[in-house]
Amino acid sequence: MDAQGRGRGENVDPADQWVLNPHTGEYELRLSPSAPQSPIPAPRGRNAGAGNPRARSASPDQAPERPGRASPGRETPGRDVPPQRRRRGAQGEEPPAGRRGRRPAKKPKKAKKVLLWTSGTVAFLVLATGVGGYLYLEHLNDNITSVSDDGAGTGGFKKDQAINILLIGTDKRTGAGNEGYGDKGSEGHADTTILLHVSKDRSNATALSIPRDLMVDIPDCPTEQEDGSQKVIPGETGVRFNTSLGQAGRTPSCTMRTVTELTGIKPDNFMVADFNAVKTLTSAVGGVPVCLGKDINDPDSHLNLPKGTHRIEGEEALAFVRTRHSVGLGGDLSRIELQQQFLSSLMRELKSNDTLTSPSKMIKLAEAGTKALTVDSSLNSINKLKDLGLELGKLNVKNLTFTTIPVIDNPAEKVKATVVLDESKAPQVFDLIRNDVSFTEVKQKEKKEKAAVAARLKGEKAPASEVRVRVLNGGAPAGSAQSTLSWLQVEEGVNKSENAGNAPAELAKTTLEYAPDQADQARRLADIMGLSASALKPGESVTNSQGVPAMTLTLGKDFKGAGVSLTPPDKAPDDIKKSTADKVVCAE
Repeated sequence: MDAQGRGRGENVDPADQWVLNPHTGEYELRLSPSAPQSPIPAPRGRNAGAGNPRARSASPDQAPERPGRASPGRETPGRDVPPQRRRRGAQGEEPPAGRRGRRPAKKPKKAKKVLLWTSGTVAFLVLATGVGGYLYLEHLNDNITSVSDDGAGTGGFKKDQAINILLIGTDKRTGAGNEGYGDKGSEGHADTTILLHVSKDRSNATALSIPRDLMVDIPDCPTEQEDGSQKVIPGETGVRFNTSLGQAGRTPSCTMRTVTELTGIKPDNFMVADFNAVKTLTSAVGGVPVCLGKDINDPDSHLNLPKGTHRIEGEEALAFVRTRHSVGLGGDLSRIELQQQFLSSLMRELKSNDTLTSPSKMIKLAEAGTKALTVDSSLNSINKLKDLGLELGKLNVKNLTFTTIPVIDNPAEKVKATVVLDESKAPQVFDLIRNDVSFTEVKQKEKKEKAAVAARLKGEKAPASEVRVRVLNGGAPAGSAQSTLSWLQVEEGVNKSENAGNAPAELAKTTLEYAPDQADQARRLADIMGLSASALKPGESVTNSQGVPAMTLTLGKDFKGAGVSLTPPDKAPDDIKKSTADKVVCAE
């Protein structure tokens, strides 16, 4: 039943307002029983008419209407419509009025109908996959809540670079039905936090969970107040990670700074969801299938489900992601694994044809997503979220890896309640993400280019005594150029080296630029410094202080100290616990 068949007092599902016009073969928006039919909104821009036949110039057989002149097939009160004149040289009978030169309209096939239903809606993506549309843009824009990132982020993701999005689930209990969960007075801490890294080539992604009870140092956090003023919230050392949000007035920007301090990875953007978001998003998608390997009855989370597969939504979905005492070892780390399984299932559901070809689900997801999420100020419009969604939508769920920061029990506690970094494993995990290395085996799009880069390290190496290099500081800690120079000369015999001061600009990564005839010197210095092949940049030599050609070593922000290797890992450690979003796992 379309919108024209409903009474004025009834609620109208937006999906039912799109009806098929049999004359054009297109779906049109009918806003109310008395409103005229409206064509599907055309995209704005200079080429807005490219895909819309109504926006194109009329053909000779489809002349546009002129003021004061009736269009073919219409009657003007008080005037007879004269018969159309036959064009010179035309044969046979003229087509009837109103159909000049047009072929009979064909009914769209079933597949075409699906495309028409979805072509205007599959552009906006909420929470990591393509779900939404262009309907009611201003209304959806008004739904979005945004807060400042206070300079803690990069200023927003970029389409030609790797993407890092900080996803924060708070334990804030506002809203109907949420009072019965745990601490009723919670300020909204970072209860569930995931750093989502999407590779530069969009072939893979890593979702890194950060335990809420991980002991961290929270830095000072400059924070914008409601009146527009700035306030620096003092940092703390050796506190739970979840207090980086909510505690002492901290905002998501402070959680961003804490993640950067912890991992060395600066997020581009953040998204925050509370209890209500879990309920509304799961209901909008029609429920999320989950698997239980045993019966669960948890009075704390209110989850009561028998062993087997279930489709859950709303309150039951919230209870599922909140339960911890009935799964695994009964702690927060076990709950993290359960939440990762839930999110994997949600991703599969969002990417399924049942969702992507359902206009009603698309609209519900767009409504729920824009109302449920709080984003940073660089994601404060549908267009910006849509652009992010299109990038994230390129992912294949089989190459989306869920893992958790490696941790161990806090050795300072007799009664184990918190955890600390596992220093033997965590730094390697952070390095993998910083260097855009996949946690799954994916087909590399640029094998030839990677092979060419790797070849820079292959070949003869000049003696250390023949290596001429200028050392510059391009973002490393102060004094790094001099300490590296001393180490090269005293420890490694690179005597023809000199300190060239600060570089003209800071670099994220350390580089070694050299001329073609210095390749053997470059390979020797790379071997000494522990430089990766990608750090070697064939180019030109620069004259040193003695007027002799020399290579240029620029120490970037990744520099860790003289003698510390800068070669990143090329794969995830085998003993890191991880799972991919395409796998169905039953909670135990």
